[in-house]
Amino acid sequence: MTNYISALGLDLGRKRIGVAGCDRTGLIATGITTIERTSFERDVAQIRTIVNERQVEILVIGLPYSMDGSIGFQARHVQKLATRLAKALAIPMEYVDERLTSFQAEQMLIAENRSPSRHKGLIDRKAAALILQQWLDTRRSQAHSSVEALEY
Repeated sequence: MTNYISALGLDLGRKRIGVAGCDRTGLIATGITTIERTSFERDVAQIRTIVNERQVEILVIGLPYSMDGSIGFQARHVQKLATRLAKALAIPMEYVDERLTSFQAEQMLIAENRSPSRHKGLIDRKAAALILQQWLDTRRSQAHSSVEALEY
């Protein structure tokens, strides 16, 4: 029996929001779009359209912990925005440690011979996909562990 999930991964930045979705099986995350931030209302409207089209059940938000694992200024800013977004969309949310996802996304672009400085939106989308993929993988391994525990 497969538990289908529709999750939306978000990389919340000051200028842009990277958005990623997953297939219904919850195996693969892919970048969907990058939203250029204008106003909270417009940002919510654009995300709401995606949420409705994809029948999203949960938001997965990258939380930029400091390298020492603490929650700094940027992480608190993301938490504030994420809370407002989840409330406006009436959808639950979960955080994922997003340290180094933007760096990883930049490295992926460099490997594709693309300039990170000219593809900021693509970096945000790829970072959102990395965030969502991490959440999906963790969720799947936890489900697998609990099934093994039940069988034992």
